Amino acid sequence: MGVKYVVDFAKQCVKLQVLVHVSTAYVSGERSGLILENGYRMGETLNGETGLDINMERKVVDDKLNDLRSQGASDKDITLAMKDLGIKRARLYGWPNTYVFTKAMGEMVVGELKGIVPALIIRPTIITSTYKEPFPGWAEGIRTIDSLAVGYAKGKLTFFLGNLDSVVDVIPADMVVNAMIAAMMAHASHRPLESIYQVGSSVQNPIKYSHLQDYGFRYFSNKPWINKDGKPVIVGKVTVLNSMDSFHRYMAFRYLFLLKGLELTNAAFCHFFQGVYSNLNRKINFVMRLVDIYRPYLFFNAVFDDLNTEKLRMAARTSLVEKDMLYFDPKCIDWEDYFMNIHIPGIVKYIFK
Repeated sequence: MGVKYVVDFAKQCVKLQVLVHVSTAYVSGERSGLILENGYRMGETLNGETGLDINMERKVVDDKLNDLRSQGASDKDITLAMKDLGIKRARLYGWPNTYVFTKAMGEMVVGELKGIVPALIIRPTIITSTYKEPFPGWAEGIRTIDSLAVGYAKGKLTFFLGNLDSVVDVIPADMVVNAMIAAMMAHASHRPLESIYQVGSSVQNPIKYSHLQDYGFRYFSNKPWINKDGKPVIVGKVTVLNSMDSFHRYMAFRYLFLLKGLELTNAAFCHFFQGVYSNLNRKINFVMRLVDIYRPYLFFNAVFDDLNTEKLRMAARTSLVEKDMLYFDPKCIDWEDYFMNIHIPGIVKYIFK
């Protein structure tokens, strides 16, 4: 409901020139091909399922939360149950997870309630560390793509699940900010018809997962991470699992059979190994849950149209500010140089612990 409150507040601002709503390009769900910069109607779903009502979704959440509390559920159990509910509701209407489902509903609220308020929607793709400003390589918090780098550099990532030939759409954070500023300037001055801007790189300057794998291997082979014992972590080529079937076979042979054997041994020895069993079971469940949540992105087979955003770039070039101030054209990025000399060193400095 936060979006509703913001829109309601914006309506009371008589001198407001533009309202910016930041969404995500992945409100597209698991669709393939070229994803256009189109909006969502209130109640529209990805799979054609009828009955999506935002107020009802809020009631479902409130009822579930109240029910769990009345049963005396622990905070941990409540958190897990609410996460499961979110995924269930998202998938009911065709979205893969709660994050993109709520982002899509946020867009619907803006479109439905804005009235005469001039509003625009920014849809960034996967945001990476800064390209130039406030300085190259700045990042805060572990993003999905960075968690892979951290796990790999520390020797904890033994396999990669996904299609290495797929395009991964990444865009530096400062380019997203510059696109937002350019859009605000355009709408404040002459209010173009476009209201949705997808900010990414998959059309203008695509990069594949195979490139990221190569950059990571080369960087950490040359500059290995030093572990807490003061020893360098030697990295190698990871096993690539290019389908969910291969992933399930890998997990079964490497971990699930071991877990089953440990379960039987634990029972035979009067739960002497309960701690070891519980810890391994928890880790396996965590991995399986993460894979289930991020599966749509690991095998994502689409690119994001950015025609509206390209119009902003053209306008910025015309005004001669794009080059020095509002750079947000991904075509200027040399991905090898960016990842090898900016992004990976940046996450090592600001994220690795």
